[in-house]
Amino acid sequence: MKKIISLFLILISLFSFAQDRKDIGSQFIKTLLIDKNAEKAHTFFDASVAGQVPVAELKSLPEQLESQLGKFKNILEINNEKDSYYYYSEFEKSKLDIQITFSGEDKIIGFFFVPHKIFDKADDKTALKIKSDDIELKGTLLQPTQNGQKKLVIFVHGSGPQDRDETIGENKPFKDIAEYLLNNGISSYRYDKRTYSNPETFNDKSTVEQETINDAVNVANYFKNNEQFKGYQIVVLGHSQGAYLMPEITKKAKASKYIFMAGNARPLQDVIVDQFNYIYTIDPTRISNEEVQNMKKQVDFLQSKNFNLDSPKSELPLGLSASYWNYLVDYKPLEAVKSIKSPMFFAQGGRDYQITEKDFTLWKNQLKNNKTAVFKFYPSLNHIFIKGTGQASPKEYEIKGNVDEEFLKDLVQFILK
Repeated sequence: MKKIISLFLILISLFSFAQDRKDIGSQFIKTLLIDKNAEKAHTFFDASVAGQVPVAELKSLPEQLESQLGKFKNILEINNEKDSYYYYSEFEKSKLDIQITFSGEDKIIGFFFVPHKIFDKADDKTALKIKSDDIELKGTLLQPTQNGQKKLVIFVHGSGPQDRDETIGENKPFKDIAEYLLNNGISSYRYDKRTYSNPETFNDKSTVEQETINDAVNVANYFKNNEQFKGYQIVVLGHSQGAYLMPEITKKAKASKYIFMAGNARPLQDVIVDQFNYIYTIDPTRISNEEVQNMKKQVDFLQSKNFNLDSPKSELPLGLSASYWNYLVDYKPLEAVKSIKSPMFFAQGGRDYQITEKDFTLWKNQLKNNKTAVFKFYPSLNHIFIKGTGQASPKEYEIKGNVDEEFLKDLVQFILK
């Protein structure tokens, strides 16, 4: 999936048209991707940068895109943020934003292919911003208009930059879950992760506290202290990394219930090595043996006595900082989870190669004497709880699906119990 949404950067400039910026961007996209007229597209370039993008290179771009995304079909919607416009575009195999940034003279100075960015509409009554430390989190609040159960679920994302729907390829697992909850009288709030909406706030000194934990706690406290939600039970749902960090979130969030969806109980670095090995085994074109060995070398260094806060990112897994890893090296979720007194629900897919049954079993064994902990295993579900068959692989995330109803029914039952 990462290759599909990898960044294509072309710095370009457009001669002045008596058009607004929306039209300028649309015309450029049409010229390049529909008409496939590279020569005409090249005339849009400012002379100062035209030499950096030869016509031959521009001509090959549509073909390269088609091999990964399929043919360009159409622009679904256009949003803007300051000088950047986001053309939400549909290709045969995927949907993403074509981001075009304009100069003060309405000339294009940036051209990117990026994951779709959600924009709240002015008349969207479900949009809700919540102050969290140095930023405002942008999110969606869903509340039933009738038969409300006075339960509110807060969603906490997996690793990496994630939007409020936890979009991956054609799939939006958080959106699926939130809408199912709504239909069962349960309110929910899901927000864009700060590394998605405000990446500038995350730096080499940041840890998972700044990335995930603090925002989840601040959102939970917002609803707990809001008169409109007086008497509500607050439930925190974490997926993948969000579930992994749940024992830390619970220390300050003090919610009524907690949901762990495919959360790793083992150290993150161990899980990453397993993932690299698995993907290399089933598809060496995605991850090479060299990359696997390099990851193992980085993990070995992380776990050695040589690792310290001055260790360079180049020697550490995923290029994350020493501060980030230092926090996780000391983190012991299996110990921390024992102190949680509220009911917990652990869900795991049997076709999940990212977080496996090995982790599910560790949680289960650790809490075998906890009568309020519920464990559900779904043999045919993958990491985002969509049903499938055969050998699991990253390719299936590119296929549109929906979160499994059996899991959703169990989830609702746990929340309402």
